[in-house]
Amino acid sequence: MRELIAPIYAAADRYLYWLNMPTISKTDVAEIIIIAFILYHILLWFKNTRAWMLFRGILVILIFLAIAGIFQMNTILWLASRLFSVAVIALVVIFQPELRSALEQLGRKNIFASLFNFNLQKDTENKFSEKTVNEIVKASFEMGKVKTGALIVIEKETSLSEYVRTGIELDAIVTSQLLINIFEHNTPLHDGAIIIRGNRIVSATCYLPLSDNMRLSKELGTRHRAAVGISEVSDSLTVVVSEETGSVSLAVEGTLYRNMDAESLKEKLKELAAVSEGDTIVGKLKRRLNDAAKDSKAHNK
Repeated sequence: MRELIAPIYAAADRYLYWLNMPTISKTDVAEIIIIAFILYHILLWFKNTRAWMLFRGILVILIFLAIAGIFQMNTILWLASRLFSVAVIALVVIFQPELRSALEQLGRKNIFASLFNFNLQKDTENKFSEKTVNEIVKASFEMGKVKTGALIVIEKETSLSEYVRTGIELDAIVTSQLLINIFEHNTPLHDGAIIIRGNRIVSATCYLPLSDNMRLSKELGTRHRAAVGISEVSDSLTVVVSEETGSVSLAVEGTLYRNMDAESLKEKLKELAAVSEGDTIVGKLKRRLNDAAKDSKAHNK
Protein backbone atom coordinates (compact mmCIF):
# COMPACT_ATOMS: atom_id res chain seq x y z
CA MET A 1 0.00 0.00 0.00
CA ARG A 2 2.80 2.37 0.87
CA GLU A 3 4.44 1.61 -2.48
CA LEU A 4 1.26 2.80 -4.25
CA ILE A 5 0.82 5.97 -2.16
CA ALA A 6 4.46 7.06 -2.28
CA PRO A 7 4.44 8.02 -6.01
CA ILE A 8 1.25 10.03 -5.45
CA TYR A 9 2.87 12.04 -2.64
CA ALA A 10 5.98 12.53 -4.74
CA ALA A 11 3.94 13.82 -7.71
CA ALA A 12 1.97 16.14 -5.42
CA ASP A 13 5.15 17.57 -3.92
CA ARG A 14 6.63 18.06 -7.37
CA TYR A 15 3.73 19.62 -9.29
CA LEU A 16 1.42 21.01 -6.59
CA TYR A 17 4.00 22.67 -4.40
CA TRP A 18 2.34 26.05 -5.00
CA LEU A 19 -0.74 24.81 -3.15
CA ASN A 20 1.15 24.47 0.11
CA MET A 21 -0.35 26.89 2.62
CA PRO A 22 2.10 28.93 4.68
CA THR A 23 2.09 28.49 8.42
CA ILE A 24 -0.15 31.09 10.09
CA SER A 25 0.56 31.88 13.71
CA LYS A 26 -1.59 33.67 16.28
CA THR A 27 0.55 36.77 15.80
CA ASP A 28 -0.25 36.79 12.07
CA VAL A 29 -3.98 36.58 12.80
CA ALA A 30 -3.70 39.44 15.30
CA GLU A 31 -1.80 41.56 12.73
CA ILE A 32 -4.46 40.91 10.07
CA ILE A 33 -7.24 41.95 12.45
CA ILE A 34 -5.40 45.13 13.51
CA ILE A 35 -4.61 46.16 9.91
CA ALA A 36 -8.21 45.46 8.81
CA PHE A 37 -9.50 47.53 11.75
CA ILE A 38 -7.22 50.46 10.88
CA LEU A 39 -8.08 50.33 7.16
CA TYR A 40 -11.81 50.19 7.95
CA HIS A 41 -11.66 53.31 10.13
CA ILE A 42 -9.47 55.16 7.61
CA LEU A 43 -12.05 54.46 4.86
CA LEU A 44 -14.86 55.41 7.26
CA TRP A 45 -13.06 58.69 8.00
CA PHE A 46 -12.71 59.37 4.28
CA LYS A 47 -16.42 58.67 3.70
CA ASN A 48 -17.62 60.91 6.54
CA THR A 49 -15.65 63.97 5.44
CA ARG A 50 -15.04 65.97 2.30
CA ALA A 51 -11.83 63.97 1.97
CA TRP A 52 -13.86 61.23 0.25
CA MET A 53 -14.30 63.38 -2.88
CA LEU A 54 -10.61 64.30 -2.86
CA PHE A 55 -9.74 60.64 -2.37
CA ARG A 56 -11.77 59.69 -5.44
CA GLY A 57 -9.87 62.30 -7.43
CA ILE A 58 -6.59 60.77 -6.27
CA LEU A 59 -7.83 57.32 -7.33
CA VAL A 60 -8.52 58.67 -10.84
CA ILE A 61 -4.92 59.98 -11.03
CA LEU A 62 -3.55 56.63 -9.80
CA ILE A 63 -5.58 54.74 -12.43
CA PHE A 64 -4.25 57.10 -15.09
CA LEU A 65 -0.67 56.46 -13.91
CA ALA A 66 -1.31 52.71 -13.96
CA ILE A 67 -2.46 52.96 -17.58
CA ALA A 68 0.63 55.04 -18.37
CA GLY A 69 2.80 52.30 -16.84
CA ILE A 70 1.08 49.54 -18.82
CA PHE A 71 1.61 51.37 -22.12
CA GLN A 72 5.10 52.54 -21.09
CA MET A 73 4.43 56.27 -21.33
CA ASN A 74 7.87 57.10 -19.97
CA THR A 75 7.54 60.89 -20.06
CA ILE A 76 4.39 60.84 -17.91
CA LEU A 77 5.96 58.36 -15.50
CA TRP A 78 9.12 60.51 -15.24
CA LEU A 79 7.05 63.61 -14.43
CA ALA A 80 4.99 61.66 -11.88
CA SER A 81 8.12 60.40 -10.12
CA ARG A 82 9.52 63.95 -9.91
CA LEU A 83 6.25 65.36 -8.57
CA PHE A 84 5.64 62.57 -6.04
CA SER A 85 7.44 64.25 -3.11
CA VAL A 86 5.66 67.54 -3.81
CA ALA A 87 2.32 65.72 -4.04
CA VAL A 88 2.78 64.18 -0.58
CA ILE A 89 3.30 67.63 0.97
CA ALA A 90 0.34 69.00 -1.02
CA LEU A 91 -1.90 66.22 0.30
CA VAL A 92 -0.96 67.06 3.88
CA VAL A 93 -1.84 70.72 3.24
CA ILE A 94 -5.12 69.84 1.48
CA PHE A 95 -6.25 67.39 4.15
CA GLN A 96 -4.99 69.52 7.06
CA PRO A 97 -8.46 70.42 8.48
CA GLU A 98 -9.70 66.83 8.18
CA LEU A 99 -6.49 65.39 9.67
CA ARG A 100 -6.63 67.78 12.59
CA SER A 101 -10.29 66.93 13.23
CA ALA A 102 -9.54 63.19 13.01
CA LEU A 103 -6.69 63.45 15.53
CA GLU A 104 -8.87 65.48 17.90
CA GLN A 105 -11.61 62.87 17.69
CA LEU A 106 -9.05 60.11 18.27
CA GLY A 107 -7.93 61.85 21.44
CA ARG A 108 -11.51 62.14 22.73
CA LYS A 109 -12.60 58.62 21.75
CA ASN A 110 -12.55 55.58 24.01
CA ILE A 111 -10.68 53.22 21.66
CA PHE A 112 -11.41 50.04 23.58
CA ALA A 113 -15.13 50.75 23.71
CA SER A 114 -15.24 51.26 19.93
CA LEU A 115 -13.02 48.36 18.87
CA PHE A 116 -15.95 46.21 17.85
CA ASN A 117 -18.41 48.96 17.05
CA PHE A 118 -18.39 48.61 13.26
CA ASN A 119 -21.99 49.82 12.80
CA LEU A 120 -22.64 47.38 9.98
CA GLN A 121 -26.35 48.10 9.89
CA LYS A 122 -27.13 50.78 7.37
CA ASP A 123 -29.22 53.64 8.63
CA THR A 124 -32.32 53.39 6.51
CA GLU A 125 -33.69 56.62 7.97
CA ASN A 126 -31.17 58.66 5.97
CA LYS A 127 -33.62 58.60 3.06
CA PHE A 128 -36.25 61.23 3.64
CA SER A 129 -39.88 60.72 2.69
CA GLU A 130 -42.28 62.46 0.36
CA LYS A 131 -43.97 63.98 3.42
CA THR A 132 -40.69 65.71 4.30
CA VAL A 133 -40.45 67.10 0.76
CA ASN A 134 -44.00 68.42 1.00
CA GLU A 135 -43.29 70.07 4.36
CA ILE A 136 -40.14 71.76 3.02
CA VAL A 137 -41.92 73.04 -0.09
CA LYS A 138 -44.93 74.26 1.90
CA ALA A 139 -42.76 76.12 4.42
CA SER A 140 -40.55 77.64 1.71
CA PHE A 141 -43.42 79.26 -0.15
CA GLU A 142 -45.19 80.33 3.05
CA MET A 143 -41.98 82.14 4.05
CA GLY A 144 -41.62 83.49 0.52
CA LYS A 145 -45.03 85.19 0.75
CA VAL A 146 -43.90 87.26 3.76
CA LYS A 147 -40.27 87.58 2.53
CA THR A 148 -38.68 85.61 5.35
CA GLY A 149 -35.20 84.50 4.34
CA ALA A 150 -34.37 80.80 4.74
CA LEU A 151 -31.54 78.39 3.97
CA ILE A 152 -32.46 74.68 4.11
CA VAL A 153 -29.75 72.10 3.37
CA ILE A 154 -30.78 68.48 2.69
CA GLU A 155 -28.02 65.94 3.22
CA LYS A 156 -27.68 63.06 0.75
CA GLU A 157 -24.72 60.66 0.53
CA THR A 158 -21.92 63.08 1.45
CA SER A 159 -21.81 63.58 5.21
CA LEU A 160 -22.25 67.18 6.41
CA SER A 161 -21.17 66.45 9.98
CA GLU A 162 -18.46 69.12 9.97
CA TYR A 163 -21.10 71.76 9.15
CA VAL A 164 -23.61 70.27 11.60
CA ARG A 165 -21.08 70.87 14.39
CA THR A 166 -20.99 74.61 13.61
CA GLY A 167 -24.65 75.01 14.55
CA ILE A 168 -27.02 74.22 17.41
CA GLU A 169 -28.22 70.63 17.64
CA LEU A 170 -31.98 70.14 17.30
CA ASP A 171 -32.90 66.57 16.26
CA ALA A 172 -36.54 67.37 15.42
CA ILE A 173 -38.99 65.97 12.87
CA VAL A 174 -39.36 68.19 9.79
CA THR A 175 -42.65 70.10 9.76
CA SER A 176 -43.59 73.26 7.91
CA GLN A 177 -44.59 74.98 11.18
CA LEU A 178 -41.21 74.27 12.75
CA LEU A 179 -39.30 75.48 9.69
CA ILE A 180 -41.29 78.72 9.61
CA ASN A 181 -40.74 79.24 13.33
CA ILE A 182 -36.97 78.66 13.06
CA PHE A 183 -36.49 81.30 10.36
CA GLU A 184 -38.85 83.86 11.92
CA HIS A 185 -37.12 87.22 12.42
CA ASN A 186 -35.55 87.98 15.79
CA THR A 187 -35.59 84.34 16.95
CA PRO A 188 -32.42 82.67 18.32
CA LEU A 189 -32.16 80.15 15.45
CA HIS A 190 -33.11 82.24 12.42
CA ASP A 191 -29.56 83.21 11.41
CA GLY A 192 -27.61 80.68 9.31
CA ALA A 193 -28.67 77.41 7.71
CA ILE A 194 -30.50 74.36 8.96
CA ILE A 195 -29.36 70.86 7.94
CA ILE A 196 -31.84 68.05 7.36
CA ARG A 197 -30.75 64.42 7.58
CA GLY A 198 -33.42 61.90 6.69
CA ASN A 199 -36.72 63.15 8.08
CA ARG A 200 -35.18 65.18 10.91
CA ILE A 201 -33.64 68.60 11.36
CA VAL A 202 -30.30 67.83 12.96
CA SER A 203 -28.87 71.34 13.39
CA ALA A 204 -29.68 75.04 12.96
CA THR A 205 -27.65 78.27 12.65
CA CYS A 206 -24.98 76.36 10.70
CA TYR A 207 -22.17 78.11 8.84
CA LEU A 208 -21.70 77.14 5.18
CA PRO A 209 -18.82 77.81 2.74
CA LEU A 210 -19.40 80.63 0.25
CA SER A 211 -19.04 79.98 -3.46
CA ASP A 212 -16.21 81.64 -5.38
CA ASN A 213 -18.03 81.22 -8.69
CA MET A 214 -17.61 84.52 -10.56
CA ARG A 215 -20.44 83.65 -12.95
CA LEU A 216 -23.07 84.01 -10.24
CA SER A 217 -25.23 87.11 -10.55
CA LYS A 218 -23.96 90.11 -8.59
CA GLU A 219 -27.46 90.67 -7.23
CA LEU A 220 -27.28 87.43 -5.25
CA GLY A 221 -26.48 87.83 -1.58
CA THR A 222 -24.59 85.77 0.99
CA ARG A 223 -27.49 83.33 1.50
CA HIS A 224 -27.53 82.27 -2.16
CA ARG A 225 -23.72 82.10 -2.37
CA ALA A 226 -23.70 79.86 0.70
CA ALA A 227 -26.30 77.61 -0.91
CA VAL A 228 -24.19 77.26 -4.06
CA GLY A 229 -21.03 76.85 -1.95
CA ILE A 230 -22.31 73.84 0.00
CA SER A 231 -23.60 72.27 -3.23
CA GLU A 232 -20.10 72.60 -4.74
CA VAL A 233 -18.40 70.63 -1.95
CA SER A 234 -21.11 67.98 -1.43
CA ASP A 235 -24.05 66.29 -3.16
CA SER A 236 -26.55 68.07 -0.91
CA LEU A 237 -29.70 69.87 -2.06
CA THR A 238 -30.25 73.40 -0.72
CA VAL A 239 -33.49 75.36 -0.80
CA VAL A 240 -33.10 79.15 -0.54
CA VAL A 241 -35.81 81.71 0.18
CA SER A 242 -34.85 85.25 -0.70
CA GLU A 243 -35.44 87.87 1.97
CA GLU A 244 -35.54 90.67 -0.62
CA THR A 245 -37.88 89.20 -3.25
CA GLY A 246 -39.45 86.17 -1.56
CA SER A 247 -38.46 83.96 -4.49
CA VAL A 248 -37.53 80.31 -3.89
CA SER A 249 -34.43 78.76 -5.47
CA LEU A 250 -32.68 75.39 -5.40
CA ALA A 251 -28.90 74.85 -5.41
CA VAL A 252 -27.50 71.49 -6.53
CA GLU A 253 -24.04 70.51 -7.83
CA GLY A 254 -22.95 74.14 -8.09
CA THR A 255 -26.02 75.17 -10.12
CA LEU A 256 -28.68 77.55 -8.84
CA TYR A 257 -32.24 77.07 -10.14
CA ARG A 258 -33.91 80.41 -9.48
CA ASN A 259 -37.54 81.53 -9.12
CA MET A 260 -39.08 78.07 -8.89
CA ASP A 261 -42.77 77.42 -8.29
CA ALA A 262 -44.05 74.94 -5.71
CA GLU A 263 -44.78 72.11 -8.15
CA SER A 264 -41.46 72.34 -9.99
CA LEU A 265 -39.51 72.47 -6.70
CA LYS A 266 -41.33 69.42 -5.40
CA GLU A 267 -40.70 67.44 -8.59
CA LYS A 268 -37.06 68.53 -8.69
CA LEU A 269 -36.47 67.40 -5.10
CA LYS A 270 -38.08 64.04 -5.77
CA GLU A 271 -36.12 63.60 -8.98
CA LEU A 272 -32.72 64.49 -7.51
CA ALA A 273 -33.10 62.74 -4.17
CA ALA A 274 -35.16 59.75 -5.40
CA VAL A 275 -37.46 60.07 -2.42
CA SER A 276 -40.83 59.73 -4.11
CA GLU A 277 -43.09 57.29 -2.32
CA GLY A 278 -43.24 55.23 -5.48
CA ASP A 279 -39.57 54.31 -5.05
CA THR A 280 -40.24 52.45 -1.79
CA ILE A 281 -41.76 48.99 -1.39
CA VAL A 282 -44.78 50.42 0.42
CA GLY A 283 -45.13 53.10 -2.22
CA LYS A 284 -45.03 50.58 -5.05
CA LEU A 285 -47.70 48.50 -3.29
CA LYS A 286 -49.91 51.57 -2.81
CA ARG A 287 -49.42 52.56 -6.45
CA ARG A 288 -50.41 49.10 -7.64
CA LEU A 289 -53.50 49.14 -5.41
CA ASN A 290 -54.47 52.57 -6.75
CA ASP A 291 -53.96 51.42 -10.33
CA ALA A 292 -56.04 48.33 -9.64
CA ALA A 293 -58.80 50.47 -8.11
CA LYS A 294 -58.78 52.78 -11.14
CA ASP A 295 -58.93 49.83 -13.52
CA SER A 296 -61.82 48.37 -11.54
CA LYS A 297 -63.76 51.65 -11.70
CA ALA A 298 -63.11 51.96 -15.42
CA HIS A 299 -64.26 48.38 -15.97
CA ASN A 300 -67.47 48.96 -13.97
CA LYS A 301 -68.25 52.01 -16.06
